[in-house]
Amino acid sequence: PRKLNPGVSFGAEHFAETSYYFEGGLRKVRPYYFDFRTYCKGRWVGRSLLHVFGTEFRAQPLAYYRAAARAGRLRLNEEPVRDLDIVLKNNDFLRNTVHRHEPPVTAQPIRILAEDEEVVVVDKPSSLPVHPCGRFRHNTVIFILGKEHGLRELHTLHRLDRMTSGVLMFAKSAAVSKRIDQQVRQRQLEKEYVCRVVGEFPEHEVVCEEPILVVSYKVGVCRVDAKGKPCQTLFQRLSYNGSSSVVRCRPRTGRTHQIRVHLQFLGHPILNDPIYNMEAWGPHRGKGGKIGKTDEELLKALVEEHRSKQSLEVLGIGEEDLSSAGCGNSGGCTKSAEADPVNGSSCPAEDKKDQEKNPAACPLDSDINLETLDKDKELGLCGDQDGQTGEKGWGEKDPLCVECRTSRRDPSPKELVMFLHALRYKGTDFEYCSSMPEWAREDWQE
Repeated sequence: PRKLNPGVSFGAEHFAETSYYFEGGLRKVRPYYFDFRTYCKGRWVGRSLLHVFGTEFRAQPLAYYRAAARAGRLRLNEEPVRDLDIVLKNNDFLRNTVHRHEPPVTAQPIRILAEDEEVVVVDKPSSLPVHPCGRFRHNTVIFILGKEHGLRELHTLHRLDRMTSGVLMFAKSAAVSKRIDQQVRQRQLEKEYVCRVVGEFPEHEVVCEEPILVVSYKVGVCRVDAKGKPCQTLFQRLSYNGSSSVVRCRPRTGRTHQIRVHLQFLGHPILNDPIYNMEAWGPHRGKGGKIGKTDEELLKALVEEHRSKQSLEVLGIGEEDLSSAGCGNSGGCTKSAEADPVNGSSCPAEDKKDQEKNPAACPLDSDINLETLDKDKELGLCGDQDGQTGEKGWGEKDPLCVECRTSRRDPSPKELVMFLHALRYKGTDFEYCSSMPEWAREDWQE
């Protein structure tokens, strides 16, 4: 049986960590201090803390961890770490305080479509993850609903990709979540999306049943492959304006990026898809599954294309997320470290339990002399040294945080909108719809 998602419980102390501000059509989060926490993994037992950092959290040099220890930011079993040669024991608890920066999202508000004693239904803007994961915490639907609408302990019934907008449902209790989950498992839930794709889509109904394989959970990339999971999507053209088509999409299964991958395979990728309509896929943009690259070459080409456009933030990742060793998880956590907190797409439920476990976040600027950093100055900037998170010192620059001395180009609000929208969700005893987005009008021109 499927494991039901528990209610996501965040309270006043979490919401008080920082605050929002709005600028240039974007919702931004003021940088804040945050605790990443983890229990000692079984394979770490008997190894020194220095060895664990040096082998499993390699985004920063060991000098970073020594400086963090001097600053009182590393704690083991709630005691400040004085010696990184300390040997870890079973059930040891590690805490690392970092200066956290979140990517901006669109300033478009979350609109409540319906609410009763059982469910909350919202119209999710593009660019917002559903719940905290990777670099996103406060800039998520769950946190915004909690902070601005007083809606807490919500149960996620389904997810939308971060760049997908539209109808998103939450249950207010475990009983309601279980009832609707039964409908999902029995495929009684009808989902209808609308998108705008490249070119003239066929007038007749198109059924795509190509299996889909995940290439990278970190970057959030999938492709059609015989070894992938079976799936089915029904497509029907609604209009054509001479250069692009509006298409109704009805997925019969719920694979990651299913609609986007199937449209790419059919030769009609979503017009502004930041993953599946990129030159990295080749001259035909992956039509027919023909890519001509290995998975590693494809991922490298995608990243380089966005890096050249200074648009890595659109993928939900930054340079520091790509600098780590191994599989490149945030903070240098190798795949064996059981955490992949960076996902440019929707955030899988499996990631929730690990979303705040990575004790090695906040990469290092190489021009800082960490060995001689003044401890007292560092402590003053860090603010609260009792392991608490908070908004203290958000206007100050943190000497251990590369984000504080990195100048980034903000994405434009237009870059944060992808032309894929969840239009309707219907179950055996409910139906919720949102309005057609502006870009889906028949006479719309880019």
